[in-house]
Formats: sequence, structure tokens, C-alpha cells
Amino acid sequence: MASITIRRLDDKVKAKLRVRAASHGRSMEEEAREILKAGVREKIAPPGNLGTAIRRLFEPLGGVDLEIPPRQPMRTVGQTSVMRRASARLPQAIQNRGRRTEIRGPLWEG
Repeated sequence: MASITIRRLDDKVKAKLRVRAASHGRSMEEEAREILKAGVREKIAPPGNLGTAIRRLFEPLGGVDLEIPPRQPMRTVGQTSVMRRASARLPQAIQNRGRRTEIRGPLWEG
């Protein structure tokens, strides 16, 4: 039979193993063997698809049909409201693109 040595085992783990072994009427060594046997007997499920796992979990609860809105054509950068708001807040120095001006504007005023 083979043997192994376990180094750097936390004292709390060893104490719990001792208590567990005593409650089962075994030595610590025998208890450790039983724990290892039980651990390797369990079948490990192969990693699966996250979407499939979520579906399997919630499938018994029933499904929800969501209305998918119709797609719209893509907007160009000039049409986005975010870009319009950002450019309105830029200081005059950046809008002048390289001309020597003093940096002023809401982003630099403290």
C-alpha cells in the first residue's frame, strides 16, 4: 500500500479531524483515509456551458417570453446624443484644435 505525508496542515483542520475521527470511533489516520476515499469516489461533472446550466436551473420555474424590439439602422457617430453633449462641454481650447488659447471651461474650473 502507498503512503502520503501532508505538510503544513492547519492546526484547526487537524483538531477538527481529531474530533471527527473520535465521533466515528476511528484513528485520525483511518478517518483521513475514509475522507480521501469518499472524495475520489464522487464523479466530477465535466465543465458545461454556462447558458445551459442556467437554463437547467430555472427551467422548472417556467419560461418568460420577451418581446424583442425591431432593430433600427445603426447611427453614425455624429448622430449620437452622447457625442453632442460631450462636445458641448469641451473647453474652447480643445475645440480650436491646436491654436494657442488659454484653457478654460467647465472641465477645468474647480
